[in-house]
Amino acid sequence: MKLYNTLTRKKEVFKPIEDGKIKMYACGPTVYNYFHIGNARTFMVFDAMRNYFEYRGYEVHFIQNFTDIDDKIINKANEENVPSKEISEKYIREYFRDAESLGIRKANLHPKVTENIKEIIQFIEELIRKGYAYEVGGNVYYNVDAFKDYGKLSKQSLKDLQVGARVEINEDKKNVLDFVLWKAAKPEEPSWESPWGLGRPGWHIECSAMAQKYLGETIDIHGGGGDLVFPHHENEIAQSEGCSGKPFANYWIHVGYLNVENKKMSKSLDNFFTPREIAEEFDLEILRFFMFSAHYRNPLNFSRDLMVSSQNALERLYNAKNNLEHLMKNTTEVSNPEEVEGFKERLSPYKDKFIEVMDDDFNTADGIAVIFDLVRDINSNVSIATSKDGLEYAYKILIDLTGVLGLLNKGEDTLDKEIEVLIERRQQARKEKNYALSDEIRDTLKNMGIVLEDTPQGIKWKRV
Repeated sequence: MKLYNTLTRKKEVFKPIEDGKIKMYACGPTVYNYFHIGNARTFMVFDAMRNYFEYRGYEVHFIQNFTDIDDKIINKANEENVPSKEISEKYIREYFRDAESLGIRKANLHPKVTENIKEIIQFIEELIRKGYAYEVGGNVYYNVDAFKDYGKLSKQSLKDLQVGARVEINEDKKNVLDFVLWKAAKPEEPSWESPWGLGRPGWHIECSAMAQKYLGETIDIHGGGGDLVFPHHENEIAQSEGCSGKPFANYWIHVGYLNVENKKMSKSLDNFFTPREIAEEFDLEILRFFMFSAHYRNPLNFSRDLMVSSQNALERLYNAKNNLEHLMKNTTEVSNPEEVEGFKERLSPYKDKFIEVMDDDFNTADGIAVIFDLVRDINSNVSIATSKDGLEYAYKILIDLTGVLGLLNKGEDTLDKEIEVLIERRQQARKEKNYALSDEIRDTLKNMGIVLEDTPQGIKWKRV
């Protein structure tokens, strides 16, 4: 398996710290509002990565945090005249609702910043003790000049970063790039006791402290959206490696932007959509399919036309799944054992091909292409696999591969009793060679959104 490592800017053979186990940390949301589908792309990528690692036999310990204290949360609380905790708890609940609707599993743990203040303070104290941080007037800053590798993730030198710095001049700082680890309390803001007085943590220190607490000083994989490379992840490296003296993460993975009209989707540009808005027109499984139709590192342009294309493609996969379920339920005859074995041997290589493309830096676009090749092969040759054994083999491969991507999770579609009765009446009419009645019932069903297809294996139906 190879993963593209942002730290080295190349694909590297993946070797976990401990055989068979993976420690993975992905930066979660700041909970002051609903997340948009650009955020959702990142959440879904790490969710599916975890699925794939498990499919390949790894035990994955996955952490995704919540930033539940932040300027944006405080501002939102002031706007609504409620405590900041009420805002953060509300949007944590809403995160889980939206994540579930997108097929995103919960991480092994979702730690909150406010539950780890003690560990954050201890972490800052260690950085001060080692000469990587300094206190001025109740604020604590990280001294970037003390960390010789600063800029190694973003591939920028301190000099280049200083020239391009977009930060307010602060005479308390030794270097314009020094960033805050602990903020002195402001009136009416949430705060905690610390050796430097009342205050709260800076953004970057939170992830360093939680990753170390729950996964250890060196982890296998750390990642998030591409916008986190600098400054957030660059600063995490400086903090964590300054504190421990060890590599923080062996592989850094970053997800490409989701664009609208070739501009990055973001709340600041007000060009974003939430999953709830998408759900007004499309099933959210279609959004998930759309996200995996491109390689995770590539920018992805969002449009309604592409969602419709994804809807049609996903429907083809569901038709294959529903057809196999129908055949398994209604198959009574037994095929020639040699034909069934030949059918299995024909399908088996698709598992290997899927692993081959997914092992190449988690290439979901090529993984989906393999799944469609599998479906075409099943559809073309399913007539020779009329034993339940052969059909179940095909079904398992399809469900296993789509399951890695979190697709085809819906149960078998069922029909209303009225529609079932009409289908039975049509079958009886065909047996009696009453084709006029048969065609009339077919048209009635079509008007009800049910299309029938007569096949050698029996009647198949689909919704339109």
